[in-house]
Amino acid sequence: MPTVIDLRSDTVTQPTEGMRRAMMNAPLGDDTLGDEPTVKRLEQHVADLLGKESAVFVPSGTMANLLAIRSQTEPGDEIICHPDSHIQHYEGGGYAAVAGCSIRFAPGNRGIFSPDDARPLVRHSDHHFPRTRLVSIENTMNRGGGAIWPLEALRAIDQFAHGLGLRVHMDGARLWNAAVAMNVAPSKLAAHADTVSCCFSKGLGCPAGSALAGDAGTIVRARRFRKMLGGSMRQSGLLAGAALYALEHQYERLADDHAHAQLLARHLSGITGLCCDAGAVDTNMVYFDVEPGIGTAPALCEKLEAAGVRMLAESPTRIRAVCHLGVTRADVEEAGRRIARLV
Repeated sequence: MPTVIDLRSDTVTQPTEGMRRAMMNAPLGDDTLGDEPTVKRLEQHVADLLGKESAVFVPSGTMANLLAIRSQTEPGDEIICHPDSHIQHYEGGGYAAVAGCSIRFAPGNRGIFSPDDARPLVRHSDHHFPRTRLVSIENTMNRGGGAIWPLEALRAIDQFAHGLGLRVHMDGARLWNAAVAMNVAPSKLAAHADTVSCCFSKGLGCPAGSALAGDAGTIVRARRFRKMLGGSMRQSGLLAGAALYALEHQYERLADDHAHAQLLARHLSGITGLCCDAGAVDTNMVYFDVEPGIGTAPALCEKLEAAGVRMLAESPTRIRAVCHLGVTRADVEEAGRRIARLV
């Protein structure tokens, strides 16, 4: 059997030996009782990195986003976001089922929308209508191919929303990738949102864990809802220790994933029957289309699986590949050769 090159997601990484040691050596307490020292250290570190007053550690990015919505809205409120956003596609409808909110969609290229896109969606003050309360943006934008929000676009949404008394949430599951690609501090990007979620289980290579950062009052509410949803953990310093290690030792290397994604995109763009725009690869994600003569994207993914290259079909014609800690330059070169032979 060929060596498997797993490009399905940056969530498939395994903890490094250094990370495993950090997990085993982390001082532990009981986070639900408020005396987990490693979790408290991580929360303060994340708040500092993102330039926020406070942060709360949670099991997943989905929970971080849901806490952001529930802590800044009330049932019956409405959210503005892009139709391809993660909170709409991949979070089980929690914004509706748990937070009791509805959504209106702002159009925009690769998931990035402007005040002009969002302004018509803001409800007038009338007791017949839901109350527009929250604007949610995603940086990087998953279904936009890992697209980065430019700083000027973030500033524009910030000024638009706060000018109308709305709150802004940034789904920053891959915010670290955006910051490294732009060579800016994460706080520079987070400054344009009231709350910011971030994941440790993606490019940073941790086994689990995310955080939500914001002002102190909002995070107090988020902690209450975390408990309500079953997200309070006990000796979660094991996971927090992994996150602290990753932020210190595996942050800068995210640039390698971006370079590998560019290399993969160049390979794919040279294969007849596949359509890949290497110029649209901002970070570690590569999306490409399969021409009808080749077959469907799911069928191609099945054949690639047999050849030892794992990817995800995002639609009948579109495939996603993600570079990460477990993929080397040599792996990308080999994946390119296998795909070319197969197609």
